[in-house]
Formats: sequence, structure tokens, C-alpha cells
Amino acid sequence: MVGVVPIGGGAPVSVQSMTTTKTTDIDSTLNQIRNLEVAGCDIVRVTVPDEASAEALPEIKEGISIPLVADIHFNYRVALLALDAGVDKLRINPGNIGGEKRVRSVVEKARENDVPIRIGVNGGSLERDILEKYGEPTAEGMVESAIRHCEILERMDFRDVVVSLKSSHVPKMIDAYRRFADLRDYPLHLGVTEAGPVEAGTVKSCAGIGTLLGEGIGDTIRISLADDPLIETRIAKKLLQVLELRPSGINVIACPSCGRADVDVHKLAAEVEARTAHLDKNLTIAVMGCAVNGPGESREADIGIAGGVQKGLLYLKGEKEHTIPEEELVDALVRKIEDEL
Repeated sequence: MVGVVPIGGGAPVSVQSMTTTKTTDIDSTLNQIRNLEVAGCDIVRVTVPDEASAEALPEIKEGISIPLVADIHFNYRVALLALDAGVDKLRINPGNIGGEKRVRSVVEKARENDVPIRIGVNGGSLERDILEKYGEPTAEGMVESAIRHCEILERMDFRDVVVSLKSSHVPKMIDAYRRFADLRDYPLHLGVTEAGPVEAGTVKSCAGIGTLLGEGIGDTIRISLADDPLIETRIAKKLLQVLELRPSGINVIACPSCGRADVDVHKLAAEVEARTAHLDKNLTIAVMGCAVNGPGESREADIGIAGGVQKGLLYLKGEKEHTIPEEELVDALVRKIEDEL
């Protein structure tokens, strides 16, 4: 349990993101988290590099409604402060915060507070001996690192653990998660690290995360992009929706258009998506351009429009409603959704 959000054990796959603000800038951090909440983020992570950041956590925690994760590297004292501040999860690797005494102090406080620990292995920061053993960051090396950290906690009888094995190389990331899933039954946090800007990062993330989710591997996800965390959250939710792992919200399907279309499908689809994104409804909306696939696809959706010559047909629950001029199609569609669906 991360706060009120379950991870693993058959629970729905949860969506995570991370703030890009300085954690000590409490107002900016709160504003970003609240926007993420509205976008559908389930769990949010903030960086806690120092004591000043840890001191900001109680006010941040008080001002949000989703679970808060403290991202900590190397400093066990900061981990203890974060736990005292009431965070819902730690992201920390037991092997790099000092000796057994320091690790045990963090583990005991986490146990006392019912706070899970995420072991976050990254292909770009493996231990030196593992790199020397394998010659480069490999899936085998990532798994060995993860098992090493898990065993530290297991020796302390602490198993409230989530594990991630992230790499910027998608096949390596997929291989690492598959290997680890065969060895341990901990919940898995999926992600492609340093995936890049929106277009490339989305493709890489959806290829890696989607492949694993399709195999039944993975319990919580983050789409990591060099952009606004809101975009991460929206893409993550859409990925879960198309995989029917969390089939909620508005799903706009649209044909790519071709020379047969007599209406501007691209413009119509973009307008429909923009004007329905805020709706708290579980609907599939079809935007089709011609008579080849349009009527059939529109009938399969909850509601849809299929284009004609400067006009279109409106379908509701598989039945043709009426013909509408092209310039009135979106208005008619939105009105029908608001009034009848």
C-alpha cells in the first residue's frame, strides 16, 4: 500500500509521475502536484536531496490528496527525515546509503510507519563491481543489482518492497523485467528511463511498458519524458486505456484520412478530443471520414460521426441519427454527449 493506493496483488495498474520543481519551492511543487491530480495521476514523487527538501515535505503532504513518494539517494538521514514527515513511500537503494546499521535504522522506521520501499535499479548507475563483471550495463547485471538490494531488506525481514529495473534501451529494459519477474514476486514499477522528448519518449515508453503489461508483468508505471509531467500522466492513462487495463475516460478513435474523405478528419478529430477531454464519462467516440469504414466504426462506438460531402452522419449507440452540415458536426456531437450520454 502506498497511502491508499495498492500496488500489485491484482490491483489496477497505477499511474505515477514526478515533479520537476525544486521541492523547497513549496508553492510551485503543490501547484504542479494538484495539476497532476486533476490529470489522473495516482502517486507522485518528489526529489529529496537534502534536509531542506525533507523539511518541506509535511506542508506538501498536507496540501495534496494523492500519495507522496520521497526520492532519495545515498543519504540515510534524509530518508529518516522523510519518514518522519509522513511520506507514503521511499525510493531508495539500501546498498548505497551506508552500512548495515544505517540501513536498519531506515528499515525499522519504514516498518514502524507502514511505508514501502522502492528499489530503483537504473542501467546507467549500476555498481562498479557489476559493471566490471559484465563489461557494460546488461539486463543480467540490472537483475543482479536488484536482487542484491532485495536481499539486504530480506535479511532484515522487510518485504514491503516495489522494484524497478529501468534502462533507456528498450530491449534491455524488457529483458531485465522479464528475468526479475521469474525470480521474485515483488510488485514491479515499469518505466523506460531517460526516454527523451515527447515523440521519441512516448514511442520508447509505450513499446517497453506496453510489451510487459501485455505479458502480465508490471503493477505501476511512469512514462518518463523530457517535458511537462502532465503529458507523462496523460500518455500513461491512455496507454492503460488502450490495453483495457483501466478502461475509463474518453476514447476518441479516428481514421487517418485519405483521398476519399470529403471532410477535414484531422481538424474534426482534434476538436472533438479537445472539447471532450474534460468529461467524466466512459465513452468511445468515433470520428470517421468516408463511407468505407466510417459507418461501421461509428456504429461500434458509443457515439460517432462519419463524413460525407461537406456534411456528416451522427450515430448514437449504433443507430444513425441524422445528417449534419460539416461546420455543425462537433457542436451536435458534444451536445448529444452532454444531453444523452
